[in-house]
Amino acid sequence: MTITTTGSAQPGHKTGIEGRDPKRAAMSGWIGGALEYYDFALYGLAATLVFPAIFFPSENPTVAIIASLATYAVGYVSRPVGAVVLGAYGDRHGRKNVLVLAMLLMGFATFAVGLLPTYGQVGILAPILLVALRLIQGFAVAGELGGASAMIVEHSPDARRGFFASFSLQGTQVGSILATGVLLPLAALLPADQFQSWGWRIPFLLSAFVILAGYIIRRRVQEPPAYLAQSETGTAKRRFPIVDLLRTHPRVMILCVIMTFTNVVGMATLIFGVSYATQEGYGIGFSSSEFLWVTLVANLAAVATIPVFGALSDRIGRRVLMVAGGIGGGLMSGAYLWAIDQKSLFLVFVCVVIVQGIFFQMWNATFATFFQEQFPMRIRVTGFAVSQNVGLMIASFFPSIFTAVAPPGSGNVPVVIGLITFGICLVAAAATFLSSDTKGKSLEDLEAH
Repeated sequence: MTITTTGSAQPGHKTGIEGRDPKRAAMSGWIGGALEYYDFALYGLAATLVFPAIFFPSENPTVAIIASLATYAVGYVSRPVGAVVLGAYGDRHGRKNVLVLAMLLMGFATFAVGLLPTYGQVGILAPILLVALRLIQGFAVAGELGGASAMIVEHSPDARRGFFASFSLQGTQVGSILATGVLLPLAALLPADQFQSWGWRIPFLLSAFVILAGYIIRRRVQEPPAYLAQSETGTAKRRFPIVDLLRTHPRVMILCVIMTFTNVVGMATLIFGVSYATQEGYGIGFSSSEFLWVTLVANLAAVATIPVFGALSDRIGRRVLMVAGGIGGGLMSGAYLWAIDQKSLFLVFVCVVIVQGIFFQMWNATFATFFQEQFPMRIRVTGFAVSQNVGLMIASFFPSIFTAVAPPGSGNVPVVIGLITFGICLVAAAATFLSSDTKGKSLEDLEAH
């Protein structure tokens, strides 16, 4: 089996509007996103529930938590590198090819995590190997959403770009559900010592299926007709995409980076929030299994709302949803942490549905389409990937910063973290206001602009 490159249009392939296939492109993005983010979400959950004890043992619980969350952040450090390399590959050699490559890299790295020895077995080598594999994960995932959403946007009719592109985001949520759904029964049914010794490895080893399934699914989707037409003229290969991006669209890239800081909502709730609720040092007392349920409910709510907000963005525009969702999510993050502080699981469930299932998805369901619309086709994957992943790299350190600012034993954690989160979301909303409004514009109009 070979991966077809895109130096020229494939024989018999239509290059006009009639050659678009948005449903197949959306399905490929949905399935690929689910498989790839299953892998990435597994690590995020394990970093809060398991890794502090088995890879970073310490007499100081704060140090262990910060060290484990820092390895979670390391995966984001390598994402800008992956964005430059895989983005260029996607812009110069095809959206399809970069998606297959990203899937293979991610599957390998995640499977290998499940085979790692612990700190107790090999000492400092264990966290070193863990960090190395996390770097590969970050490199790989950097090309996923940029390539998938570019393919969907370029296949879709102009009036429904937001709706179809939202399915790749819905797929990422399904991947998180799968990760939580596999970890949940293991954490709930196995004794704590067995879960930490071997039970947590099972979901990582299941990633072997990702390698095979991802390759089969991704190799069958066709390149967008407009991209094939551009490839024939050589426009996509005039200069290295990152150079083109920095020369022609630096302001757009910076604004997209800042808009990406809206992900602080997820960092405050589903990363730091889990640590705050379950780690012994904070004294809240929720169990790991209880907060796996919280994460699962949040992702289920997101699956239901993402296509709704994607379709709504086609009607009312994307900026209004991104601003409202970001500000609302930032404001509700403090309320969510307050619910944890009250030790009320019912309130936690209510707040996580509001903040993650509604407000944050207003932003999350629409940002991919909005970002893609800001860049011309020749640098679309690179522009999206670099902007998103540089922003996520910076945002990924927020959970460790939160832990340092509000460590175990400190007071007013919900207020302190809530205000910081809300302030960051306000800055991201301002960047959205300063970006070009794409409402009602065709891809051809945006390309000319």
